[in-house]
Amino acid sequence: MRKLIYVILMMFVLLVGCSKEDEEQVQVTEEEKEEIPETEEESSGNVYPLTGMKTNDSVDNRIISIMINNHSDARPQTGLSQADIVFEILAEGKITRFLALYQSDLPEVVGPVRSAREYYFELANGYDAIYVYHGAADFVNDMIVNEGVNFLNGSTYDNDGNLFKRESFRKAPHNSYLLMEAVYEVAEGKGYKTTENHEPLTFLSEDELTEIQGESAKHVEIVYSDNPMEIVEFEYDVETGKYSRFNDKEQTVELDTGELIQVDNVFIVETRHEVIDDAGRRAIDLESGGNAFLIQKGKIQEVEWANQNGRIVPVMDGRTLGLVPGQTWINVVPTTPGLQQSVSITN
Repeated sequence: MRKLIYVILMMFVLLVGCSKEDEEQVQVTEEEKEEIPETEEESSGNVYPLTGMKTNDSVDNRIISIMINNHSDARPQTGLSQADIVFEILAEGKITRFLALYQSDLPEVVGPVRSAREYYFELANGYDAIYVYHGAADFVNDMIVNEGVNFLNGSTYDNDGNLFKRESFRKAPHNSYLLMEAVYEVAEGKGYKTTENHEPLTFLSEDELTEIQGESAKHVEIVYSDNPMEIVEFEYDVETGKYSRFNDKEQTVELDTGELIQVDNVFIVETRHEVIDDAGRRAIDLESGGNAFLIQKGKIQEVEWANQNGRIVPVMDGRTLGLVPGQTWINVVPTTPGLQQSVSITN
């Protein structure tokens, strides 16, 4: 009997031990699971609407569009490397000016900030963006107000140290810088919304990235003017799969860090320009569509551009073409002399 009781006790001890061991194993397994990093597909539940890049962060902050100076005295600029999309369009004379759209990445400082033009704020409105600029002719300010554009004018906040700051290392009008951190707060104070579920642009899938068609385009040159020299170039970097930008034979970089300005898509569109006053201001048709070049991953396609609900997009045979996920630079050139004369491609 004693032997039987002893055997039963031993079996009970063994069963309890195994049970505890199994429990510990389950606990370890659960802990290990917590330590195992999620895959990119599992962890990236959201997509930035202007870049197509996956993220686990919220993507509902409203787009901020900023007028950025491109005069030779304003280079190198600050914050261009973090823009999702940059429009480059002629302002006065042969000098271009930028409208930079920020949504996925908000730099601390952007500038120098310059004055408004009608076609720029119409673009900003098309992307439902807050429009930031510094100064404008009275009639342009009136148009901005009358068209219901949500705007922040640097003339109102000039050098307040909260939204705008004048830097001493440059002279006006090339020294006004936006302090990005205050934008949403000031916008809210004006009754503007600061969150928005922006409709995403069309982007290529991973499989489609390997099937991009077109002729070789390792070097792209856009001539806005030979004299004075206003030439924009994009050089393909095989290692990064991106295009580095040059202005007047100098590489475009960030002022403080020297970081290269590199983009994934170069979209060059041709449209009608018309000088409308003695100051050289222009009216530019960004509605009608027309001829365009789409340059991605070292290749160029002859396409068309269209204005779809205020957004300038590449199309072919009535179909919207996908962008490479990442940053996009859109250069607008006049129909005279046109794409074929303004743009040259080197293989």
